[in-house]
Amino acid sequence: MEERVLGRTGRKVGVVGLGAWQLGADWGTVDEGEARSVLSAAVEAGVTFIDTADVYGDGRSERLIGRFLADSGAQGITVATKMGRRVPQDPAAYTLENFRAWTDRSRANLGVDRLDLVQLHCPPAAVYADDAVFDALDTLVAEERVAAYGVSVETRAEALAAIARPGVASVQVILNMLRLGPLREVLPAAREAGVGIIARVPLASGLLSGRYDESTTFAADDHRNYNRHGEAFDVGETFSGVDFATGLEAVRRLRPLVPDAATMAQFALRWIVDQPGVSVVIPGARNPEQARGNAAAASLPRLSPEALDGVRAVYEELIAPQVADRW
Repeated sequence: MEERVLGRTGRKVGVVGLGAWQLGADWGTVDEGEARSVLSAAVEAGVTFIDTADVYGDGRSERLIGRFLADSGAQGITVATKMGRRVPQDPAAYTLENFRAWTDRSRANLGVDRLDLVQLHCPPAAVYADDAVFDALDTLVAEERVAAYGVSVETRAEALAAIARPGVASVQVILNMLRLGPLREVLPAAREAGVGIIARVPLASGLLSGRYDESTTFAADDHRNYNRHGEAFDVGETFSGVDFATGLEAVRRLRPLVPDAATMAQFALRWIVDQPGVSVVIPGARNPEQARGNAAAASLPRLSPEALDGVRAVYEELIAPQVADRW
């Protein structure tokens, strides 16, 4: 798999990684055996970057990853986690004392002495302007609790504020064929600053897999049910904030652009890999077949200019009126 340097971490990672939110059971139930099968298939397919968070299953995702890596002996894997969403979203909670406690818990969950990368998990807007927060993160690096830190953001403005911080190694942002906003300013700013870009929600919560239609339903414990309108967290995290019916129509229009021998999901992932400035894209997977299929997107040829133009045309007509001004 093609490798790229993940910004200021200095680490090389495969361009297609694995997002591990689903291993925390926030997308419906995933038992430990299934989780290990997904992790094993991803690593065997060349994945070297896994993204998780302390809030995914209240640490379950981290613990599953830690046990898998210890048992499998897999080498060269970078694990990024996130912190800050297990407490009320008050900027006053973003202190060095709490950072130490949160990273200590994640280190124990993952079974490591030092975290490869810890990211603030979509923090309150006021955090980005607080020098003390970033001083505290620098202290975590100096204390060797973490090797590097980054920020996972909701908006373009937050991404640009994070990129401007000299210690920020990476920024995680929603980027997919239904969310083109970051292409204009965020990715160029990250390239200029040497900050890595981790592209999350690459399939728009599964919409861009092409598997859904108007009859599709989701389990009660799946955020695609309970957060459809932003009831639990930012609605942009679910279907990229796009109305479900509009998203289905967009997929119908995008489908003719899919290259021969590629799936709709692989086309969506390859589109992200082709964007200048992207370090790694982190699709989730609920079974080994999905993990292997996602990784295979890295081997597809670059998309044609005609395909790229077609994606933008669908976005401008159907999607931009809903999301362009929000994210």
